[in-house]
Amino acid sequence: MKRDFLAVTDFSKSEISETFEIAKKLKADVKAQRPHHYFAGESMAMIFAKPSTRTRISFETGMFQFGGHALYLGPNDIGIGKREAVKDIARVVSRYNNWIMARLFEHKHILELAEYATVPVINGLTDYNHPCQIMADMLTITEHHGQVEGQKIVFIGDGNNVCNSFLNFASVVPYHFVLAAPEGYDPDPTTLERARKAGLSEIEIVRDPIEAVKNADVLYTDVWTSMGQEDERNKRLTDFAKFQINNELLSYAKSDALVMHCLPAHYGEEITDEVLNGPNSVVFDEAENRMHAQKAIQVMLAKSMGKEIDI
Repeated sequence: MKRDFLAVTDFSKSEISETFEIAKKLKADVKAQRPHHYFAGESMAMIFAKPSTRTRISFETGMFQFGGHALYLGPNDIGIGKREAVKDIARVVSRYNNWIMARLFEHKHILELAEYATVPVINGLTDYNHPCQIMADMLTITEHHGQVEGQKIVFIGDGNNVCNSFLNFASVVPYHFVLAAPEGYDPDPTTLERARKAGLSEIEIVRDPIEAVKNADVLYTDVWTSMGQEDERNKRLTDFAKFQINNELLSYAKSDALVMHCLPAHYGEEITDEVLNGPNSVVFDEAENRMHAQKAIQVMLAKSMGKEIDI
C-alpha cells in the first residue's frame, strides 16, 4: 500500500521523532559530501499551482542528492482542476513518476490527487496547511532548543495555513501554542477544535501581542497577505499594524527566544530587518531545513512501504 504525507497528523509522534533523526543524518551527509542515492533512477513530478522559491529548490535539489530526478510542472503546464480533471492528472502522472509533490491552492485537490495517484503524494502547500514547512520548523527548534515538547511557540499574525499546521502538530506532540492575532483572523475552527480535543497541548488565542509573547521560547510570523488575498492588502496592513515582530516586541520574550519566519518576508510589515537578521533569528537555518526535513519524509514514506533503506 502506498502512503502519502498530506498533513502532519499523517505521522505519529514516534514517526515525527524518527523523521527528525533521519533529517539530521541526511543533513550531516550533505555537509560531509557523502552520497546517499536512496532513490537512484526515480523521478518526482512537482506540480505547482502556486510559485515558490524554497519549495521548488528544496525538492528538486533533494531528489538530485538522492540520485533521482525532479520534473517541474508550473501553473501553465498543468491547469489542475481547470484544464484537466484532478483524478486524471493523478493517474497519468503516476504512470510516469515514482513520486508526486504538489503545491496548490485548494486543499480538496491534494486530497483528490492522493486518492487517485498510485504513487506517494507529498503536500508542498495548500491554502489549508503547509506540513513540510512545519516539519522543517520543528526540526529547527529541536536543533537549537533540544526539543519541541514544553516549548512556548507564539505565532504572530494571520491564522493561515502555517498556523493550521502548528495546530495539527499540537494534536500529535505536546507543546504550548499561542496565536496572537486580531479579531477575524482566527485559524480553521475544525482544526482548532481537534487540536484542543486531543488534550496534549496548551492552545491559546490572544489579541494582545505583548501578552502573547511573554515567556515565549519561539516567535514566529508569516506574511500578512498571502497569494490570492491581494485585494485585502490595505485592510490587512491596518488590522495587523500592532502585530509586527520588532525589537520592542522581542524584548518581552525570553532572552534566547528564537525568531522564525517561513519566508518570503515583507520587511517593515510583519517583521523588521534588524530582527529577521538579528542574533535571535534562525530563519535561514529554518529555510535550509526544508530540504532535509522533506528528504526525511520521503525516506519515512518509502520505508513504511517496504523499501529497505539503511541510514
